[in-house]
Amino acid sequence: MTHPGDLLRVHGFSSLEPGPRLIVLGGVHGDETCGTAGIERAVAALDGGALQLLRGQLTMVPVANPLARRLLQREGERNLNRSFQPTPAGAVAADYEARITDLLCPLLERHDVLLDLHSFQSQGEAFAMIGPRDNDGTLEPFARAFEEGQLALHIGTSRVVEGWLDIYAAGLAQRAGGQPADAAALAFGWGTNEYMRSRGGYGVTLECGQHQDPAAPEVAYRAILSALRLLGMIAADPAEEPPKRPALLRLVSVTDRLDPADRFVREWATFDPVAAGEPIGRRADGTLLKAERDGFIVFPNAEAGAGTEWFYFAVESERDLSRPS
Repeated sequence: MTHPGDLLRVHGFSSLEPGPRLIVLGGVHGDETCGTAGIERAVAALDGGALQLLRGQLTMVPVANPLARRLLQREGERNLNRSFQPTPAGAVAADYEARITDLLCPLLERHDVLLDLHSFQSQGEAFAMIGPRDNDGTLEPFARAFEEGQLALHIGTSRVVEGWLDIYAAGLAQRAGGQPADAAALAFGWGTNEYMRSRGGYGVTLECGQHQDPAAPEVAYRAILSALRLLGMIAADPAEEPPKRPALLRLVSVTDRLDPADRFVREWATFDPVAAGEPIGRRADGTLLKAERDGFIVFPNAEAGAGTEWFYFAVESERDLSRPS
């Protein structure tokens, strides 16, 4: 579905002083426009001189998936934020998103830090998503959790969520009757941040709010400025207050919608609290789904297709982002 007008527009700014290399993505999903608006505002501020890059390199991609944006829907031919790895040498890119990934991966590799700007379908407040704690395991080995946590602390959300890839792997095993997922299936769960970490960098996903929230573009723009200040790439703001400690949540499970007749018992918003035993949804056969423990609903999707993620469940985390993990 490539269109002659589809272009991956990339804005690059390089200071003459060495420093960090930050890349900011918007529009990975076509119906998520706040990141695009925030990036375009930052580009205009840099072009007009209202912002000055003091050191390092800044790259911004306002619309990472032109096809999905042109269609004004989440995906073009598939989810760009899955299977985010370059096409193997000698192979042909399988679809539109694979061709985009082949352009974006080299860009990410040339940077140290990623800020990926998104929004979500249900109602709820903005939040940040981070990766694993430092580890040398096989799922997602990592050694820059403290730097990633600092970025999440400084972009100004009241909540930070950890545990995505662990729960993705657990979800695959759940669908396979308890069998561990193979490498190919796990690779599908890789998004921009997972790829960035695999190349030695670190990254934070910022969910700026509900898709149509008029405040979401401002959240995106302020996050870009906060990241640049944290990295010393633009001047500090004397009026900026120290970041407040956000609530930290850990994803512990994902529940799939199995049938189009599966229904929530009420309209849920991301981070709605639930008590142990509280009803969440009802299956097509009448089975009532209840909260496994005290916690929070995350990413409830009343429009989820059969066999896809219906909602996630999170609990409070004991992790302290102000200290090395």
